[in-house]
Amino acid sequence: MTTEPKIDYGPDARGRFGPYGGRYVPETLVGPLEELEQAYIEARADAGFRRDVENLNRNFAGRPTPLQFAERLTAHLGGPRIYLKREDLLHTGAHKINNCIGQGLLAARMGKRRIVAETGAGQHGVASAAVAAHLGFECVVYMGTEDMDRQRLNVGRMRLMGAQVVGVDSGSRTLKDAVNEAMRDWVTHVRTTHYLLGSVLGPHPYPVMVRDFHSVIGIEARRQILEAEGRLPDALFACVGGGSNAIGLFHPFLDAASVKMIGVEAGGRGTTLGEHAARLSAALGYGGARPGVLQGMYTFVLQTPEGQISTTHSVSAGLDYPAIGPEHAWLADQGRAEYTAVSDDAAIDALRLLARTEGILCAIETAHGLAELIRRAPKMHRDELVIVNLSGRGDKDMEILSRLA
Repeated sequence: MTTEPKIDYGPDARGRFGPYGGRYVPETLVGPLEELEQAYIEARADAGFRRDVENLNRNFAGRPTPLQFAERLTAHLGGPRIYLKREDLLHTGAHKINNCIGQGLLAARMGKRRIVAETGAGQHGVASAAVAAHLGFECVVYMGTEDMDRQRLNVGRMRLMGAQVVGVDSGSRTLKDAVNEAMRDWVTHVRTTHYLLGSVLGPHPYPVMVRDFHSVIGIEARRQILEAEGRLPDALFACVGGGSNAIGLFHPFLDAASVKMIGVEAGGRGTTLGEHAARLSAALGYGGARPGVLQGMYTFVLQTPEGQISTTHSVSAGLDYPAIGPEHAWLADQGRAEYTAVSDDAAIDALRLLARTEGILCAIETAHGLAELIRRAPKMHRDELVIVNLSGRGDKDMEILSRLA
């Protein structure tokens, strides 16, 4: 009898997922990244550090989060049995708090009591501000001025918790530009400052470290679906910007070949370069993405024919990043995960449907994953099981939604 060879999904010792990932940084950051990597390796092996993370996850963030059967949405669609992993119920309103707790405690362990962070939709900024306040740290959050206008509620929340929110008015005035400024700050103040990067992006060890802190999502979901249904799901759905909520759900299921994984990117308002943020959805006609280096990593990046980083568009401030996390690029290459995209309009329609069938207002980012499930549901069987990662709640998006009504 033959068995399928086990695929090594990485990363290797250099932080590479196949050809993707790595560490493409100026010399001034090589030492700090090596220090961070070693500190994380030691912390990960320390039972006391793991207990501290678990304690704050439980008593500060509110874990474990429920895995809720969406009875009315399931009946409405008439297709698979739908479960929602309720990350929206966490403190600060999204999955982002998982990673912020882990990195905050790591910064404390390293003796660094100043945090810098970037944010797009604002949820990572809010979570960074909350953890910094809880640990007694100084916190500076960089945010594109376009995103500050779209997410004014979250700007106010950060400031109430004592964070300094610095508007970035360069480039597209969105997440990519905020990352640039946060990195510049870190380089300048590296002895006293930890850069609390918010997604599975950037130079090694960030993609691995952020994934590990978010894997609690999939670990819980795997246990919960076995308790509820006695078997693993047929498919997982999650939105993908940088890819932290998706990889957090996907990673603990990688060894289960029967479980399909569908990551959903921002299709924006069209397939033309500049009108979307779909990096791995070329088969659907979304153009402009090819491998390249951006902000410390080698991955798929939306680029002009001349190699310049493209502008992007999404109704959701958290999905309009021009690159994707390197582990997602590798999973796509290996065929282990499928990546697709849905439009702004489809995401808003999905958000409204969930609100009206289940009484749950999810984030616009989250609604992209739900929209793809809704599209596929008519071709799925009633006995199939799916999990949608409800990565965040939609309070922050009410101003946008009110304009679209």
